[in-house]
Amino acid sequence: MAIDLSELAATAQELVAPKKGILAADESTGTIARRLESINVDNTEANRRDYREMLFTADGVGDYISGVILFDETLRQAASDETPMVSVLTERGMVPGIKVDTGAKPLAGTDGELVTEGLDGLRERLAEYRDIGAKFAKWRGVITIGESIPSTYCIAVNAHALARYAALCQEAGLVPIVEPEVLMEGGHTIEQAEEATEATLRAVFAELAAQGVAAEGMLLKPNMVVTGYDRSERAGAAEVAERTVRVFQKTVPSSMPGIVFLSGGQNDEDAIVNLQAIAERGAVEKAPWQLSYSYGRGLQALPLKTWGGMAGNVATAQEAFLERCRLTSAARSGTYRNTN
Repeated sequence: MAIDLSELAATAQELVAPKKGILAADESTGTIARRLESINVDNTEANRRDYREMLFTADGVGDYISGVILFDETLRQAASDETPMVSVLTERGMVPGIKVDTGAKPLAGTDGELVTEGLDGLRERLAEYRDIGAKFAKWRGVITIGESIPSTYCIAVNAHALARYAALCQEAGLVPIVEPEVLMEGGHTIEQAEEATEATLRAVFAELAAQGVAAEGMLLKPNMVVTGYDRSERAGAAEVAERTVRVFQKTVPSSMPGIVFLSGGQNDEDAIVNLQAIAERGAVEKAPWQLSYSYGRGLQALPLKTWGGMAGNVATAQEAFLERCRLTSAARSGTYRNTN
């Protein structure tokens, strides 16, 4: 099947348009259950719809959000007024996307390492998602830092799966977002984080090239290079930015349109400050890619708490969401300090 690289490249460029980033609203039913439980809201389909609809319909959200990664249920849903959720997004200038992996499972032959599953039947699912209206997809691989890990084996199998997924996406006319996440949890040093991230990205891009994935029609969703959360002495934003950009310069093809960072469980302030520092470092180093964001909790934590499942709180929660979007956009543009 011939791949229309021009269409893929155009969509990839749209997703990393200046001042915008991607909203990761692809929490599985189990994950969003924990989020809703934290605000004492039942995990029903209607409540999941209402929460996401609240985010998607915030006035002016398309000024800051280029695309939204959806869970299977949400892609198929209609809003409360029966408008398909895909149309809710496109009418506001946002590109619909879809999470397609089925989660990380224990990797045989290792001590606690993981491999992401979901390749079986993926070609058919991608075709269906494209017909529904998705224009890009996402697959997350998980790499853990610990004693004697990550292993070369774990990195290799996850890189191979990410590349298979990406090749199938491009075949289906969807832009693949490739997410090899080196987890920030643990007591590792920032030097260990840099080493693991570089080894992972080298393997991933070698596999992508071997499987014929066009860099022009894909995006990378990586972790930032940070000190493990359990370590008391933590590197500052300037060092995070220096090490993060250095790793990309060594491993990422210049023809790829952009890099959209995950927040990785960082608190709201760290997710913004580190993004700002990376944007500034990228400008100094004349990085060839757009440096943007694909945040979930980094954009949603405050509006979720503000909403609390109450219809009367929707307007206030939407303003909280827009404020998180404005601040993150400013950080991505290198102007965050000037917003306060």
